[in-house]
Parts: sequence; C-alpha cells; structure tokens
Amino acid sequence: MTIYNKLLLLGLFAVSPLSQGATGIAFIHGTGKQTNALDDYWTSEFVDSVRQGISSPANYSVINCDFDQYMWEEAAAGCLVNQLTTFIDAKGIDSLIMLTHSNGGNIVRWVLSNPTWDSRYPKVIAATSRVIALAPSSAGTPLADAVNQGNSFETSLGWLLGYNSNAVKQQQVSSMSYYNGTWLNGTANRPALSKPFEVVVGSDVDSAVWDSDSYCAGYQYQVALETTQNWLDDCSDGFLECSSQGAAGTVWFTDKQLTQGQEPLSHQQSRRACFNLDSLIRNHI
Repeated sequence: MTIYNKLLLLGLFAVSPLSQGATGIAFIHGTGKQTNALDDYWTSEFVDSVRQGISSPANYSVINCDFDQYMWEEAAAGCLVNQLTTFIDAKGIDSLIMLTHSNGGNIVRWVLSNPTWDSRYPKVIAATSRVIALAPSSAGTPLADAVNQGNSFETSLGWLLGYNSNAVKQQQVSSMSYYNGTWLNGTANRPALSKPFEVVVGSDVDSAVWDSDSYCAGYQYQVALETTQNWLDDCSDGFLECSSQGAAGTVWFTDKQLTQGQEPLSHQQSRRACFNLDSLIRNHI
C-alpha cells in the first residue's frame, strides 16, 4: 500500500462515525410513577420539538421510573441510571444532555452529588455534558408540608403530587434543607455540581377564562395552580416558589424574560410546548 493510500485510509478512519461520539438528550420526568412519560407527562409535541436541537434527533430517551420514592432508592435513582446507561450504550452517547422537570432535578442532583454511592453512577456522570432543569424543586415546597399534614391540599394537589408518597415527604421544605446541607451539591455554601445545572424558573400563573394563554397545557390545571399559589410567595409557579427553583445551579432565565409575549410558565406549562419554551430549549442545546 502506498503512503498516499495509507494516509487516505487514516483520514477516512479519523472522520468515521465509529470514531466519533454522539450527543443525546434524555427527558426526565418529575414526581410520579411513570410508564408512558412521553404521552402522559411531556407530550410528543414538546419532545419532538426539543430534540431537533441536537445533531441526531433520534438520539433521545424518555425516562419512565418510579419517582414517588426517595431520590436514592433503586426505583428512582437506580432506575434512572439503568435507563440512561442503556441509552448511552445503545447510541454511543458521550455528550448527554439531561432535561429534567420538578423533582426530577433532585434525583439527577443526587446522582451527580454522590458518585461513589453506586458503581453505576460514574459512567452516567462522565457522559453528561449538562443538565437543564425546568422548575426544579431544589429547596422543596410548603405545599408538600401541607399534603403531609393531611389538610385540604391533599385533595387539591393529588393530580400533581400524589398522596403522601416518599417523594412528597422528600420535598418538604425542612427535608430539602437537610438534604441540601448534607447529601446534595449545587446550593449555597455547598460544593458545586460536577456538571452545569441550568435552571428555568416559572414565576406566575395565569388562569383568566378570557385569555387563550391560560389554556395552554390544560385550563383546569391553571385554575388549580392559581388557587395553591395563594399559599406561596408572590413569585411562584403555583407549586414552587421562585427561590426554591433557583436554589441549586445557575438560573438560565425566569420565564417572562424570554417567553413569547412575556408569558409566565405555571408548573404545568413548564413541561409543555407553551409560549415558545420548546424552541428556547431547542435553540439553546
């Protein structure tokens, strides 16, 4: 073989897909035991739009785990890393973007913060390039406290939180304060997370019956979240106060700064294709 042919062969090998890594995105749901998060949590409209932001849109995974459990449980973090590992191996992913919502951000932070807890964690951490956390419950919510006290919130928030699950207990304000001070990184006075943790904050809820924007992601949910917002700070998405959402990592933006028409994102809307949220994420990645 001539020197020219050898160099040509080496050049072809250097750009061969087999020698290159791949970017992938994983959609990680919040509280709840999911078996079909694509349809029941995110919707295809949102997922199919966001994944166009990576070079190979087929490199995506929608996680389905039991996030009604404490974040360190096998059904939660264990399930998450198992599904991510399968995805990484199947697609040759070496640049993993995790897109999380609500309590999903806590489970991801658990994995990133505790690499020696489980032998499966380091591979996932090494492949991860960044986390985009939509309305993460990083400092918990007073509504979780209310649910565990068995008052009227237990009925009104069943669709969002479930009923007295370990995940709800975990998201009590005092519980998250303890976890943030001991086991979790990324909050004030704690070590930084090993990967970027970029946060989108939802700051308000609109439920005016005459406003078409109130119907995005389901009008009935906006009405419920407008009600629960009365027990939270003025800046909240109906489930989480802004301070909780921004407690870990770095705030990428607060809804009205970038959304179409400067519309707020309720906790329900921050996982749907509302007010160009999907295109903002797509362009960002």
